[in-house]
Amino acid sequence: MSSYDRRDLGLLLLRLGAGGVLAAHGAQKLFGWFGGHGIEGTGQFMESVGYMPGKASATAAGLAEAGGGTLLALGLATPAAGAAAAGAMAGASAVHAPSGFFNAEGGYEYAATLALAATGLAVAGPGRLSLDHALGHVFDRGWMVPTALGVTAAATTLVVGARNKRLRDKKPDEQEALFAEEEALFRE
Repeated sequence: MSSYDRRDLGLLLLRLGAGGVLAAHGAQKLFGWFGGHGIEGTGQFMESVGYMPGKASATAAGLAEAGGGTLLALGLATPAAGAAAAGAMAGASAVHAPSGFFNAEGGYEYAATLALAATGLAVAGPGRLSLDHALGHVFDRGWMVPTALGVTAAATTLVVGARNKRLRDKKPDEQEALFAEEEALFRE
């Protein structure tokens, strides 16, 4: 097996793994599959952690994860898929950041790892074992990578920034209740 073949196989495995996990998380949010809470429950959670309106935030996160993950797994529209998934994971990282880095303590380690994998795939491309390759890279042009990542970074900055401002503007008593509620939701 040549290096080029190994690279394509490695990208396929990374796409299937990261894309599959992201798609499953999105399906939890959108449809309540795999033990998820669906749009209603996820919307309530989103509001509890400062993302408003909750249902719209749950829908956006679910679509970014399910759609971005599915497209990554297929290797289709890889720059946009990777950027969308990375943006959703950046939003999740913001929720977990107060708990530190490690996932075992509720930190952002897991979300950040998925964000980096999705970003890396957006930059590296899907490889030859992909729909992008089969379609002649119509949805995977060089200019699409910085465009997709830039637009997503700007949108994510605005959304996370608005969330952080809402949390800062809450009274200290409300913040303690918010984080106690968030912790209880994560333990369910």
